[in-house]
Order: sequence, then C-alpha cells, then structure tokens
Amino acid sequence: MHPTLLAAISRASTSDSRLLRIAERAGAVAFVTALTATAAQVSAPLPFTPVPLTFQPMVVLVGSAVLGARLGMLSQLLYLAVGIAGLPVFAASPVLPQGAARLLGPTGGYLMAYPIAALVTGALAERGFDRRYVTAVVAMTCGLAVVFAGGVLWLTGFTVPTRSIRTALAVGFYPFIVADFVKLLVAAGVMPSLWWLVGRHS
Repeated sequence: MHPTLLAAISRASTSDSRLLRIAERAGAVAFVTALTATAAQVSAPLPFTPVPLTFQPMVVLVGSAVLGARLGMLSQLLYLAVGIAGLPVFAASPVLPQGAARLLGPTGGYLMAYPIAALVTGALAERGFDRRYVTAVVAMTCGLAVVFAGGVLWLTGFTVPTRSIRTALAVGFYPFIVADFVKLLVAAGVMPSLWWLVGRHS
C-alpha cells in the first residue's frame, strides 16, 4: 500500500499533534464535499435527457485520489447527507427537486454511485495508481465506470413504458461519455503533477 497524497502532505507537516492530523483530514474531507457541491452548480441541462452535464464526476475522482478510499467515500457520503438534509447542493434543475427526493429521481443512481466510485478510485490510488498519468487514467476510468453503471441501471426504472437498458443508455450514457472521458484525461494529469510538487517541497 502507498500513502495517499493527503497522507504525504500531512506527513510533511512539522507538527506531530494527532489532533491536528485529525483536523487536517476532516478539513480535507469537508473541502472535497464543498468542491463536489460547487461543481454541481456548473451544470448544463440537455433537452433530450433529464440528466444534466456537470463537473461533479471529475471532482469525485480527483478528490478520492487525493483522500484515499475511506476518506474519499466519506466525502461523498457527507455530500449526499447534506443534500438529503435539504441544502441546495445538487445540480440546479427546473423540474428536479432539492433534498431527499432528488435521490429518488432519474439522477439518483449517479448520485448514489459517487461514494462507491470514490471508494474504487481511492483504493487504486492507495496502490500507487495516481503516481503516473497512464495508471491515473485507469483508476479514474474505473471510478467513472461505477458512476455510469449506477446511473444507467437506475434510469432503467424511469424509462416508462419500455424500462429498457437501450433507452437508459440513450439518455444517461451516450450523450455524456465522450465529454466526461475528455475531462477525465485532463483530470488524470492533476495527480502526477501534485505528487511532483509534493516531492519538490518535501
């Protein structure tokens, strides 16, 4: 197992206080949660699907690579908890409500897949996948696959009257995969760059 980027930064800190380390981790989790909520506000609704185009998946993937599996998953569980509590952290929509009802709507599968995607990507980062660009792409592709799998499978329950996987793919996968994969290729370059910076200042 390899240390996460957060662990490496924390280890470079001059303080040995356990309380301070816990505070650093809590702050990092809260920061990724806030970034996820912020990314949700940068969304583009598409006329042929109830699923908006957002930057959330990339924040989930990069954030979990920085935090690792457990803290990355925690950041997304916290995001969902804040949303369920009624704070306007989900993507703005003229038809989809904020609050717990959003998880029961057509985008609920994507949202509920975020913690699992964070767990997968973070686990691969803990195995050193985030140190090099190619393996970072692999780790983030695995996480993105989890997000799409959750979203598409959930959408099969909203494609009335057919409830077909073909329709779910048409509204929840095909319109997004190219743009999201391009964003992933850019996001994957963040982790090796951050490791390089940490190495220079360690």
